[in-house]
Amino acid sequence: MKKQGVVVARLSEIQSGQMKEVSVGGTAVLLARVGDECFAVGAHCTHYGAPLVDGALVGDRIICPWHHACFDARNGDMHEPPAFDSLANYKVTIDGDEILVDLDGQTADRKEPKMTDADPSVDTRVFAIIGGGAAGYMAAQTLREDGFQGRVVIVTREDRGPYDRPNLSKDYLQGNAEPAWMPLRSDDFFDEHGIEILTDKEVKRVHAGEKKIEFSDGEILDYESVLMATGGVARTLKIPGSDLQNIFNLRSFDSADLIVAAAEKAKNTVIIGASFIGMEAAASIRQRGLPVTVIAPDAVPFEKILGTEIGWMLRKLHEQHGVKFRLGEQVNAFEGDGSVASVILATGERIDADLVIVGIGVRLATPLIDGIDLHKDGGVIADEHLCIGNNIYAAGDITHFPDPRTGESVRIEHWRTALQQGRVAAHNMAGKATAFEAVPFFWTTQYDATLNYVGHAQGWDEIIFQGDVARHDFLAFFIKDRKVLAAAGMNRDRELAFIEELMRTDRMPTADDVRDSSSNVLAEAMGAANLLVTHS
Repeated sequence: MKKQGVVVARLSEIQSGQMKEVSVGGTAVLLARVGDECFAVGAHCTHYGAPLVDGALVGDRIICPWHHACFDARNGDMHEPPAFDSLANYKVTIDGDEILVDLDGQTADRKEPKMTDADPSVDTRVFAIIGGGAAGYMAAQTLREDGFQGRVVIVTREDRGPYDRPNLSKDYLQGNAEPAWMPLRSDDFFDEHGIEILTDKEVKRVHAGEKKIEFSDGEILDYESVLMATGGVARTLKIPGSDLQNIFNLRSFDSADLIVAAAEKAKNTVIIGASFIGMEAAASIRQRGLPVTVIAPDAVPFEKILGTEIGWMLRKLHEQHGVKFRLGEQVNAFEGDGSVASVILATGERIDADLVIVGIGVRLATPLIDGIDLHKDGGVIADEHLCIGNNIYAAGDITHFPDPRTGESVRIEHWRTALQQGRVAAHNMAGKATAFEAVPFFWTTQYDATLNYVGHAQGWDEIIFQGDVARHDFLAFFIKDRKVLAAAGMNRDRELAFIEELMRTDRMPTADDVRDSSSNVLAEAMGAANLLVTHS
Protein backbone atom coordinates (compact mmCIF):
# COMPACT_ATOMS: atom_id res chain seq x y z
CA MET A 1 0.00 0.00 0.00
CA LYS A 2 1.35 3.39 -0.99
CA LYS A 3 2.31 5.66 1.89
CA GLN A 4 0.32 8.88 2.24
CA GLY A 5 2.67 11.85 2.28
CA VAL A 6 6.39 12.53 2.44
CA VAL A 7 8.75 11.21 5.09
CA VAL A 8 10.08 14.29 6.88
CA ALA A 9 11.56 13.03 10.15
CA ARG A 10 11.74 10.16 12.60
CA LEU A 11 9.55 10.07 15.66
CA SER A 12 12.56 9.20 17.79
CA GLU A 13 14.17 12.50 16.78
CA ILE A 14 11.42 14.61 18.39
CA GLN A 15 10.58 14.44 22.07
CA SER A 16 7.26 15.53 23.55
CA GLY A 17 7.23 19.31 23.84
CA GLN A 18 9.66 19.80 20.96
CA MET A 19 9.21 21.37 17.53
CA LYS A 20 11.10 20.84 14.30
CA GLU A 21 10.90 22.72 11.00
CA VAL A 22 10.97 20.56 7.89
CA SER A 23 10.38 21.06 4.17
CA VAL A 24 7.77 19.27 2.07
CA GLY A 25 8.25 19.99 -1.61
CA GLY A 26 9.61 23.45 -0.77
CA THR A 27 6.84 24.26 1.73
CA ALA A 28 8.07 25.02 5.25
CA VAL A 29 6.22 22.87 7.79
CA LEU A 30 6.41 22.89 11.58
CA LEU A 31 6.24 19.54 13.35
CA ALA A 32 5.07 19.70 16.96
CA ARG A 33 5.03 16.69 19.23
CA VAL A 34 2.40 16.75 21.96
CA GLY A 35 2.62 13.70 24.17
CA ASP A 36 2.54 10.65 21.90
CA GLU A 37 1.02 12.58 18.99
CA CYS A 38 2.69 14.62 16.26
CA PHE A 39 1.09 17.48 14.35
CA ALA A 40 2.08 19.54 11.31
CA VAL A 41 1.19 23.21 10.74
CA GLY A 42 2.53 26.22 8.87
CA ALA A 43 6.06 27.03 9.99
CA HIS A 44 5.79 30.82 10.12
CA CYS A 45 3.65 33.14 12.21
CA THR A 46 0.82 34.71 10.23
CA HIS A 47 1.56 38.10 11.84
CA TYR A 48 5.08 39.06 10.68
CA GLY A 49 6.37 35.69 9.51
CA ALA A 50 8.51 34.72 12.51
CA PRO A 51 9.91 31.16 12.49
CA LEU A 52 7.72 29.42 15.05
CA VAL A 53 10.36 26.78 15.70
CA ASP A 54 12.24 29.50 17.63
CA GLY A 55 9.25 30.03 19.91
CA ALA A 56 7.75 27.85 22.62
CA LEU A 57 5.49 24.82 22.66
CA VAL A 58 3.57 24.47 25.92
CA GLY A 59 1.18 21.55 25.79
CA ASP A 60 -0.56 22.07 22.46
CA ARG A 61 -0.07 25.84 22.49
CA ILE A 62 2.54 27.35 20.11
CA ILE A 63 3.82 30.83 21.09
CA CYS A 64 5.48 33.01 18.43
CA PRO A 65 8.99 34.14 19.46
CA TRP A 66 8.62 37.69 18.14
CA HIS A 67 5.25 39.07 19.24
CA HIS A 68 3.67 36.14 21.14
CA ALA A 69 0.77 35.28 18.88
CA CYS A 70 -0.53 31.87 20.01
CA PHE A 71 -1.72 28.95 17.90
CA ASP A 72 -3.13 25.47 18.50
CA ALA A 73 -0.55 22.86 17.50
CA ARG A 74 -3.32 20.34 16.77
CA ASN A 75 -5.09 22.29 14.03
CA GLY A 76 -3.25 25.61 13.58
CA ASP A 77 -6.11 27.70 14.98
CA MET A 78 -5.20 31.19 16.18
CA HIS A 79 -5.80 31.53 19.92
CA GLU A 80 -4.31 34.96 20.61
CA PRO A 81 -3.30 37.98 18.53
CA PRO A 82 -1.42 39.87 17.16
CA ALA A 83 -1.91 37.26 14.44
CA PHE A 84 -5.34 37.40 12.81
CA ASP A 85 -5.15 34.26 10.66
CA SER A 86 -4.66 30.67 11.70
CA LEU A 87 -1.85 28.41 10.48
CA ALA A 88 -2.39 25.90 7.69
CA ASN A 89 -2.55 22.41 9.10
CA TYR A 90 -1.51 19.21 7.34
CA LYS A 91 -2.21 15.50 7.65
CA VAL A 92 0.39 13.52 9.64
CA THR A 93 0.85 9.76 9.47
CA ILE A 94 3.16 7.74 11.73
CA ASP A 95 4.53 4.60 10.10
CA GLY A 96 6.77 2.83 12.57
CA ASP A 97 9.40 5.46 13.37
CA GLU A 98 8.72 7.53 10.27
CA ILE A 99 6.72 10.78 10.27
CA LEU A 100 4.94 11.46 6.99
CA VAL A 101 3.28 14.78 6.08
CA ASP A 102 0.70 15.17 3.32
CA LEU A 103 0.03 18.74 2.14
CA ASP A 104 -3.05 17.50 0.28
CA GLY A 105 -2.66 20.17 -2.36
CA GLN A 106 -2.55 23.10 0.05
CA THR A 107 -0.44 26.00 -1.19
CA ALA A 108 -1.17 28.70 1.40
CA ASP A 109 0.64 28.72 4.75
CA ARG A 110 -2.37 30.19 6.54
CA LYS A 111 -6.12 30.04 6.74
CA GLU A 112 -8.68 32.61 7.67
CA PRO A 113 -10.58 31.70 10.85
CA LYS A 114 -14.09 30.38 10.25
CA MET A 115 -16.55 33.26 10.42
CA THR A 116 -20.29 33.31 10.13
CA ASP A 117 -22.08 35.28 7.42
CA ALA A 118 -23.92 38.42 8.39
CA ASP A 119 -27.68 37.99 8.17
CA PRO A 120 -29.70 40.83 9.76
CA SER A 121 -32.91 39.02 8.77
CA VAL A 122 -31.96 36.33 11.29
CA ASP A 123 -30.44 38.64 13.91
CA THR A 124 -31.61 42.26 13.93
CA ARG A 125 -29.24 43.37 16.68
CA VAL A 126 -26.55 46.03 16.11
CA PHE A 127 -23.19 45.65 17.85
CA ALA A 128 -21.33 48.95 17.62
CA ILE A 129 -17.58 49.34 18.08
CA ILE A 130 -16.41 52.88 18.77
CA GLY A 131 -12.79 53.05 17.69
CA GLY A 132 -11.07 51.69 14.60
CA GLY A 133 -7.78 50.66 16.17
CA ALA A 134 -6.40 47.34 17.37
CA ALA A 135 -9.13 46.54 19.90
CA GLY A 136 -11.93 47.56 17.56
CA TYR A 137 -10.69 45.49 14.67
CA MET A 138 -10.07 42.37 16.77
CA ALA A 139 -13.54 42.64 18.30
CA ALA A 140 -15.19 42.80 14.88
CA GLN A 141 -13.43 39.68 13.61
CA THR A 142 -14.11 37.82 16.86
CA LEU A 143 -17.83 38.59 16.76
CA ARG A 144 -18.06 36.90 13.37
CA GLU A 145 -15.94 33.98 14.63
CA ASP A 146 -18.37 33.61 17.54
CA GLY A 147 -21.35 33.30 15.21
CA PHE A 148 -22.89 36.78 15.55
CA GLN A 149 -25.03 37.42 12.45
CA GLY A 150 -26.33 40.91 13.17
CA ARG A 151 -24.80 44.22 12.10
CA VAL A 152 -21.21 44.90 13.18
CA VAL A 153 -20.42 48.61 12.86
CA ILE A 154 -16.95 50.07 13.47
CA VAL A 155 -16.98 53.82 14.09
CA THR A 156 -13.71 55.70 13.65
CA ARG A 157 -12.80 59.36 13.72
CA GLU A 158 -10.07 58.70 11.15
CA ASP A 159 -10.54 58.67 7.38
CA ARG A 160 -9.61 55.02 6.92
CA GLY A 161 -10.11 51.57 8.38
CA PRO A 162 -7.89 49.77 10.92
CA TYR A 163 -4.14 49.77 10.20
CA ASP A 164 -0.85 48.65 11.76
CA ARG A 165 -0.31 51.56 14.15
CA PRO A 166 2.90 50.26 15.84
CA ASN A 167 4.62 50.26 12.45
CA LEU A 168 4.15 54.02 12.05
CA SER A 169 7.16 54.81 14.24
CA LYS A 170 9.23 51.91 12.89
CA ASP A 171 9.48 50.67 9.29
CA TYR A 172 6.90 53.08 7.89
CA LEU A 173 8.68 56.17 9.22
CA GLN A 174 11.98 54.78 7.98
CA GLY A 175 10.53 54.34 4.50
CA ASN A 176 10.82 50.55 4.61
CA ALA A 177 7.08 49.81 4.59
CA GLU A 178 4.76 50.65 1.71
CA PRO A 179 1.39 52.29 2.48
CA ALA A 180 -0.34 49.26 0.94
CA TRP A 181 1.17 47.05 3.68
CA MET A 182 -0.35 49.01 6.54
CA PRO A 183 -4.09 48.10 6.58
CA LEU A 184 -4.88 45.20 8.93
CA ARG A 185 -7.34 43.80 6.38
CA SER A 186 -8.40 44.60 2.84
CA ASP A 187 -11.65 46.34 1.99
CA ASP A 188 -12.79 43.04 0.48
CA PHE A 189 -12.40 41.32 3.86
CA PHE A 190 -14.74 43.77 5.56
CA ASP A 191 -17.25 43.55 2.72
CA GLU A 192 -17.16 39.75 2.66
CA HIS A 193 -17.83 39.47 6.39
CA GLY A 194 -20.41 42.22 6.64
CA ILE A 195 -18.33 44.53 8.84
CA GLU A 196 -19.34 48.15 8.29
CA ILE A 197 -16.82 50.96 8.84
CA LEU A 198 -18.08 54.50 9.42
CA THR A 199 -15.11 56.82 8.87
CA ASP A 200 -14.71 60.49 9.88
CA LYS A 201 -17.28 59.99 12.65
CA GLU A 202 -16.89 61.71 16.01
CA VAL A 203 -19.02 60.41 18.87
CA LYS A 204 -20.59 63.14 20.96
CA ARG A 205 -22.35 61.00 23.55
CA VAL A 206 -23.42 57.45 24.30
CA HIS A 207 -26.96 57.40 25.67
CA ALA A 208 -26.70 54.17 27.63
CA GLY A 209 -30.31 54.06 28.84
CA GLU A 210 -31.69 54.49 25.35
CA LYS A 211 -28.91 52.45 23.69
CA LYS A 212 -28.17 55.21 21.22
CA ILE A 213 -24.91 56.71 19.96
CA GLU A 214 -25.12 60.41 19.15
CA PHE A 215 -22.57 61.72 16.65
CA SER A 216 -21.24 65.26 16.41
CA ASP A 217 -22.98 65.68 13.05
CA GLY A 218 -26.35 64.95 14.67
CA GLU A 219 -26.80 61.41 13.37
CA ILE A 220 -27.98 58.67 15.74
CA LEU A 221 -27.09 54.95 15.74
CA ASP A 222 -29.20 52.54 17.75
CA TYR A 223 -27.32 49.60 19.23
CA GLU A 224 -27.88 46.49 21.33
CA SER A 225 -24.32 46.31 22.68
CA VAL A 226 -21.37 48.66 22.30
CA LEU A 227 -17.61 48.39 22.71
CA MET A 228 -15.68 51.49 23.73
CA ALA A 229 -12.24 51.23 22.11
CA THR A 230 -11.46 54.88 21.47
CA GLY A 231 -7.78 54.91 22.46
CA GLY A 232 -6.01 58.20 22.90
CA VAL A 233 -5.18 61.49 21.24
CA ALA A 234 -1.57 62.64 21.26
CA ARG A 235 -0.83 65.38 23.78
CA THR A 236 0.43 68.67 22.39
CA LEU A 237 2.65 71.34 23.90
CA LYS A 238 0.78 74.54 24.78
CA ILE A 239 3.76 76.85 24.47
CA PRO A 240 4.65 79.87 22.28
CA GLY A 241 5.24 78.87 18.68
CA SER A 242 3.44 75.55 18.91
CA ASP A 243 1.31 76.55 15.91
CA LEU A 244 4.33 76.75 13.60
CA GLN A 245 4.55 74.34 10.69
CA ASN A 246 6.64 71.13 10.81
CA ILE A 247 5.80 70.42 14.47
CA PHE A 248 4.10 67.05 14.62
CA ASN A 249 2.65 64.42 16.88
CA LEU A 250 3.08 60.85 15.66
CA ARG A 251 -0.21 59.10 16.37
CA SER A 252 -1.99 58.53 13.08
CA PHE A 253 -1.33 57.45 9.50
CA ASP A 254 -1.85 61.01 8.29
CA SER A 255 0.65 62.42 10.80
CA ALA A 256 3.23 59.82 9.76
CA ASP A 257 2.82 60.84 6.11
CA LEU A 258 3.33 64.50 7.03
CA ILE A 259 6.48 63.65 8.98
CA VAL A 260 7.88 61.60 6.10
CA ALA A 261 7.27 64.49 3.70
CA ALA A 262 8.92 66.98 6.07
CA ALA A 263 11.88 64.68 6.70
CA GLU A 264 12.69 64.65 3.00
CA LYS A 265 13.51 68.36 3.21
CA ALA A 266 14.68 68.71 6.83
CA LYS A 267 18.22 69.35 8.04
CA ASN A 268 17.83 69.07 11.83
CA THR A 269 15.29 67.06 13.83
CA VAL A 270 14.31 67.43 17.47
CA ILE A 271 12.32 64.77 19.30
CA ILE A 272 10.56 66.04 22.42
CA GLY A 273 9.95 63.23 24.88
CA ALA A 274 11.89 60.01 25.54
CA SER A 275 8.81 57.76 25.32
CA PHE A 276 8.72 54.61 23.22
CA ILE A 277 7.12 56.56 20.38
CA GLY A 278 9.72 59.29 20.71
CA MET A 279 12.71 56.96 20.82
CA GLU A 280 11.44 54.75 18.00
CA ALA A 281 10.86 57.89 15.93
CA ALA A 282 14.37 59.07 16.78
CA ALA A 283 15.82 55.79 15.51
CA SER A 284 13.73 55.89 12.34
CA ILE A 285 14.59 59.50 11.50
CA ARG A 286 18.27 58.86 12.26
CA GLN A 287 18.20 55.93 9.85
CA ARG A 288 17.08 58.41 7.21
CA GLY A 289 20.43 60.17 7.76
CA LEU A 290 19.12 63.25 9.59
CA PRO A 291 20.76 64.69 12.73
CA VAL A 292 18.51 64.01 15.75
CA THR A 293 18.42 65.56 19.21
CA VAL A 294 16.15 64.13 21.93
CA ILE A 295 14.95 66.56 24.60
CA ALA A 296 13.14 65.24 27.68
CA PRO A 297 12.75 66.07 31.38
CA ASP A 298 13.69 62.50 32.34
CA ALA A 299 17.15 61.79 33.67
CA VAL A 300 17.18 58.33 32.06
CA PRO A 301 14.96 57.12 29.18
CA PHE A 302 12.37 54.50 30.21
CA GLU A 303 13.57 54.54 33.82
CA LYS A 304 10.04 54.33 35.25
CA ILE A 305 9.17 51.34 33.06
CA LEU A 306 12.43 49.45 32.58
CA GLY A 307 14.77 50.73 35.28
CA THR A 308 18.03 52.66 35.15
CA GLU A 309 20.33 50.01 33.69
CA ILE A 310 18.17 49.17 30.69
CA GLY A 311 17.38 52.86 30.17
CA TRP A 312 21.07 53.77 30.02
CA MET A 313 21.74 50.90 27.63
CA LEU A 314 19.07 52.17 25.23
CA ARG A 315 20.43 55.71 25.47
CA LYS A 316 23.91 54.42 24.62
CA LEU A 317 22.47 52.51 21.65
CA HIS A 318 21.09 55.76 20.27
CA GLU A 319 24.30 57.66 20.95
CA GLN A 320 26.24 55.01 19.06
CA HIS A 321 24.02 55.85 16.09
CA GLY A 322 24.67 59.56 16.43
CA VAL A 323 21.63 60.75 18.40
CA LYS A 324 22.27 63.61 20.84
CA PHE A 325 20.44 63.83 24.16
CA ARG A 326 19.40 66.81 26.25
CA LEU A 327 17.87 65.08 29.27
CA GLY A 328 16.65 66.88 32.36
CA GLU A 329 15.62 69.78 30.10
CA GLN A 330 12.32 71.58 29.48
CA VAL A 331 11.16 73.15 26.22
CA ASN A 332 9.76 76.65 26.68
CA ALA A 333 9.00 77.76 23.12
CA PHE A 334 9.45 77.29 19.39
CA GLU A 335 10.70 79.96 17.05
CA GLY A 336 10.49 80.38 13.31
CA ASP A 337 8.97 82.35 10.46
CA GLY A 338 5.93 80.28 9.49
CA SER A 339 7.81 77.03 10.03
CA VAL A 340 9.79 75.99 13.07
CA ALA A 341 13.48 76.90 12.98
CA SER A 342 14.58 76.38 16.57
CA VAL A 343 13.55 74.96 19.92
CA ILE A 344 14.03 77.19 22.98
CA LEU A 345 14.98 75.45 26.22
CA ALA A 346 14.07 76.73 29.67
CA THR A 347 17.70 77.82 30.00
CA GLY A 348 17.25 80.11 27.00
CA GLU A 349 19.46 77.96 24.76
CA ARG A 350 18.36 77.58 21.14
CA ILE A 351 18.59 74.27 19.30
CA ASP A 352 18.25 74.29 15.51
CA ALA A 353 15.28 72.28 14.31
CA ASP A 354 13.26 72.42 11.09
CA LEU A 355 11.41 69.22 12.03
CA VAL A 356 10.01 68.57 15.52
CA ILE A 357 8.22 65.43 16.68
CA VAL A 358 6.41 65.67 20.01
CA GLY A 359 6.00 62.38 21.89
CA ILE A 360 4.78 63.21 25.37
CA GLY A 361 1.99 60.70 25.81
CA VAL A 362 -1.71 60.69 25.07
CA ARG A 363 -4.95 62.12 26.37
CA LEU A 364 -7.61 59.43 26.60
CA ALA A 365 -10.34 59.94 24.01
CA THR A 366 -13.37 58.80 25.95
CA PRO A 367 -16.80 60.10 24.85
CA LEU A 368 -19.36 61.01 27.49
CA ILE A 369 -21.40 57.97 28.50
CA ASP A 370 -24.65 58.42 30.39
CA GLY A 371 -24.54 56.83 33.82
CA ILE A 372 -20.84 55.90 33.63
CA ASP A 373 -18.36 57.74 35.81
CA LEU A 374 -14.93 58.13 34.26
CA HIS A 375 -11.67 57.52 36.07
CA LYS A 376 -9.77 60.67 36.99
CA ASP A 377 -7.43 60.06 34.02
CA GLY A 378 -10.39 59.98 31.60
CA GLY A 379 -10.54 56.21 31.27
CA VAL A 380 -13.32 53.80 32.18
CA ILE A 381 -13.42 51.16 34.91
CA ALA A 382 -14.26 47.64 33.73
CA ASP A 383 -14.85 44.34 35.52
CA GLU A 384 -13.05 41.09 34.73
CA HIS A 385 -15.32 40.62 31.69
CA LEU A 386 -14.39 44.12 30.44
CA CYS A 387 -17.95 45.30 31.04
CA ILE A 388 -18.50 48.84 32.30
CA GLY A 389 -22.28 48.46 32.62
CA ASN A 390 -25.56 48.17 30.68
CA ASN A 391 -24.26 46.17 27.68
CA ILE A 392 -21.28 48.51 27.36
CA TYR A 393 -17.79 47.03 27.15
CA ALA A 394 -14.33 48.59 26.94
CA ALA A 395 -10.97 47.57 25.51
CA GLY A 396 -7.59 49.15 24.87
CA ASP A 397 -5.88 52.25 26.22
CA ILE A 398 -8.93 53.70 27.99
CA THR A 399 -9.65 50.58 30.06
CA HIS A 400 -8.91 50.10 33.75
CA PHE A 401 -9.29 46.41 34.55
CA PRO A 402 -8.46 44.05 37.42
CA ASP A 403 -5.04 42.43 36.97
CA PRO A 404 -5.73 38.70 37.47
CA ARG A 405 -2.24 38.17 38.91
CA THR A 406 -2.12 41.00 41.46
CA GLY A 407 -5.75 42.06 41.92
CA GLU A 408 -4.74 45.67 41.28
CA SER A 409 -6.68 47.88 38.89
CA VAL A 410 -4.40 48.63 35.94
CA ARG A 411 -4.57 50.41 32.60
CA ILE A 412 -2.11 49.32 29.90
CA GLU A 413 -1.32 51.14 26.66
CA HIS A 414 0.00 48.19 24.65
CA TRP A 415 -0.98 47.23 21.11
CA ARG A 416 -1.22 43.51 21.84
CA THR A 417 -3.15 44.06 25.07
CA ALA A 418 -5.68 46.12 23.11
CA LEU A 419 -6.07 43.26 20.63
CA GLN A 420 -6.46 40.72 23.43
CA GLN A 421 -9.05 42.87 25.18
CA GLY A 422 -10.98 43.45 21.97
CA ARG A 423 -11.19 39.70 21.53
CA VAL A 424 -12.34 39.02 25.09
CA ALA A 425 -14.85 41.88 25.04
CA ALA A 426 -16.32 40.49 21.81
CA HIS A 427 -16.66 37.03 23.35
CA ASN A 428 -18.70 38.56 26.15
CA MET A 429 -20.80 40.66 23.77
CA ALA A 430 -21.59 37.48 21.85
CA GLY A 431 -22.69 35.72 25.03
CA LYS A 432 -19.56 33.68 25.71
CA ALA A 433 -18.71 34.65 29.29
CA THR A 434 -14.94 35.10 29.31
CA ALA A 435 -12.75 36.71 31.97
CA PHE A 436 -9.77 38.74 30.79
CA GLU A 437 -6.74 36.81 32.05
CA ALA A 438 -4.17 37.46 29.32
CA VAL A 439 -0.56 38.27 30.17
CA PRO A 440 0.49 41.69 28.82
CA PHE A 441 3.30 41.81 26.28
CA PHE A 442 4.96 44.60 24.32
CA TRP A 443 8.01 45.07 22.16
CA THR A 444 10.08 47.98 20.93
CA THR A 445 12.50 47.93 18.01
CA GLN A 446 15.16 50.62 17.80
CA TYR A 447 17.72 50.25 15.00
CA ASP A 448 18.45 46.50 14.82
CA ALA A 449 17.78 45.93 18.52
CA THR A 450 14.47 44.60 19.85
CA LEU A 451 13.48 44.54 23.50
CA ASN A 452 10.52 42.42 24.61
CA TYR A 453 8.60 42.78 27.86
CA VAL A 454 6.10 40.34 29.32
CA GLY A 455 3.90 40.82 32.39
CA HIS A 456 3.21 44.12 34.11
CA ALA A 457 4.97 45.87 36.99
CA GLN A 458 3.67 49.27 38.08
CA GLY A 459 6.55 49.36 40.56
CA TRP A 460 9.20 47.00 41.83
CA ASP A 461 11.45 46.34 44.80
CA GLU A 462 14.36 45.09 42.70
CA ILE A 463 15.37 43.93 39.24
CA ILE A 464 17.24 40.63 38.94
CA PHE A 465 19.41 40.35 35.84
CA GLN A 466 20.61 37.27 34.01
CA GLY A 467 23.04 37.85 31.15
CA ASP A 468 24.70 41.03 29.92
CA VAL A 469 22.60 44.18 29.42
CA ALA A 470 25.41 46.05 27.66
CA ARG A 471 25.74 43.28 25.08
CA HIS A 472 21.97 43.19 24.44
CA ASP A 473 21.75 39.60 25.70
CA PHE A 474 19.85 39.39 28.96
CA LEU A 475 16.73 38.72 30.97
CA ALA A 476 15.56 41.20 33.62
CA PHE A 477 13.03 40.09 36.24
CA PHE A 478 10.96 42.80 37.96
CA ILE A 479 10.25 41.77 41.55
CA LYS A 480 7.57 43.07 43.92
CA ASP A 481 6.90 41.48 47.31
CA ARG A 482 9.19 38.59 46.32
CA LYS A 483 7.07 37.78 43.25
CA VAL A 484 8.11 38.05 39.60
CA LEU A 485 5.63 40.50 38.06
CA ALA A 486 7.34 41.08 34.72
CA ALA A 487 10.38 40.18 32.65
CA ALA A 488 12.19 42.05 29.91
CA GLY A 489 14.90 40.81 27.62
CA MET A 490 16.90 41.06 24.44
CA ASN A 491 17.90 38.07 22.31
CA ARG A 492 15.98 35.81 24.70
CA ASP A 493 12.87 35.32 22.58
CA ARG A 494 12.26 31.68 23.39
CA GLU A 495 12.68 32.17 27.14
CA LEU A 496 10.26 35.11 27.12
CA ALA A 497 7.69 33.09 25.18
CA PHE A 498 7.92 30.41 27.88
CA ILE A 499 7.80 33.03 30.63
CA GLU A 500 4.48 34.32 29.31
CA GLU A 501 3.04 30.82 29.54
CA LEU A 502 4.53 30.27 32.99
CA MET A 503 2.84 33.49 34.13
CA ARG A 504 -0.44 32.62 32.43
CA THR A 505 -0.60 29.20 34.07
CA ASP A 506 0.71 30.45 37.44
CA ARG A 507 3.87 28.34 37.22
CA MET A 508 6.43 31.16 37.27
CA PRO A 509 9.42 30.42 39.54
CA THR A 510 9.75 32.53 42.68
CA ALA A 511 12.00 35.55 42.99
CA ASP A 512 14.35 33.57 45.26
CA ASP A 513 14.65 30.84 42.62
CA VAL A 514 15.39 33.39 39.89
CA ARG A 515 17.90 35.17 42.11
CA ASP A 516 19.91 31.99 42.68
CA SER A 517 22.46 32.18 39.88
CA SER A 518 23.51 28.59 40.48
CA SER A 519 19.98 27.33 39.81
CA ASN A 520 18.56 26.30 36.45
CA VAL A 521 15.05 26.76 37.77
CA LEU A 522 13.83 28.72 34.75
CA ALA A 523 15.06 26.05 32.36
CA GLU A 524 13.53 23.38 34.57
CA ALA A 525 10.19 25.23 34.66
CA MET A 526 10.27 25.59 30.88
CA GLY A 527 10.99 21.90 30.51
CA ALA A 528 8.11 20.98 32.81
CA ALA A 529 5.74 23.41 31.08
CA ASN A 530 6.24 22.05 27.58
CA LEU A 531 5.22 18.58 28.72
CA LEU A 532 1.69 19.77 29.47
CA VAL A 533 -0.64 18.19 26.94
CA THR A 534 -3.96 19.88 27.61
CA HIS A 535 -5.15 23.48 27.47
CA SER A 536 -4.70 25.21 30.84
